[in-house]
Amino acid sequence: MSKLAILCGGGNLPPALAEAHPDAHCVVFDGVAHAMRGNVHQHRFEEMGALFAALHEAGVTKLVMAGALGRPALDPTRFDAGMMAIAPRLLPALQGGDDAILRLIIAVFEEQGFEVVGAHSLLPGICAEEGLIAGPAPSDAALSDATRAVSILDTLSPLDVGQGVVVAAGLCLGIETLQGTDALLRFVGETPQSLRRGKGVFVKAPKRGQDLRVDMPAIGPATVDAAAAAGVEGIVVDAGKVMIIDREETLAALARSGLFLMGRVL
Repeated sequence: MSKLAILCGGGNLPPALAEAHPDAHCVVFDGVAHAMRGNVHQHRFEEMGALFAALHEAGVTKLVMAGALGRPALDPTRFDAGMMAIAPRLLPALQGGDDAILRLIIAVFEEQGFEVVGAHSLLPGICAEEGLIAGPAPSDAALSDATRAVSILDTLSPLDVGQGVVVAAGLCLGIETLQGTDALLRFVGETPQSLRRGKGVFVKAPKRGQDLRVDMPAIGPATVDAAAAAGVEGIVVDAGKVMIIDREETLAALARSGLFLMGRVL
């Protein structure tokens, strides 16, 4: 019988998965903040061999990585044999973008005999649908800005930089980088009005060719609040390829803010 493991990072996605799959083997990591409650199994990143062994012993055959894990500081003096075997590939990858790291991590778990699945495949209906999801219909200017934003993201995809961008009146006000969505929207909100010719839109989409089993883009109520504080007109996401976490709370935040949320096939 197949048993699922949830490798848990921060945010509300891991608890949602655990609620939907109560028999799952939930793993948290030292140094990573998480919102998990109940029975969890704690491990260190430096001791991946011990993690592999524990997962096999628990009968795990399938696993999902969910939530923000960041780039933890690793202590080489604590590497176990399993981590030592991975290190020659992992340490160089840590100098690159997130997509390169995550592809390697998927490969490592697959080499250990685990099937890696995406959170969206375990939570039907979590992805944004195509069309206007909430809020007023976007203006023509907003739709034009969204098209421009997609062009920017397409151009940046080969560089493995980020999954979000804000464009207003055709001008790029900010690009998501390693610091994440909140930092991008905070930066946009601090842009002087003299440099803005319109409200603009925030567009969120995966990089072209990104493996959606890990690090699928997501938005939630905090994203909406940050976008509202940044002064944008609304949010456009890649339909079917961006998750809406805590949908009811997200829709409530959209109603409070007056922003629109639209899913488009990008």
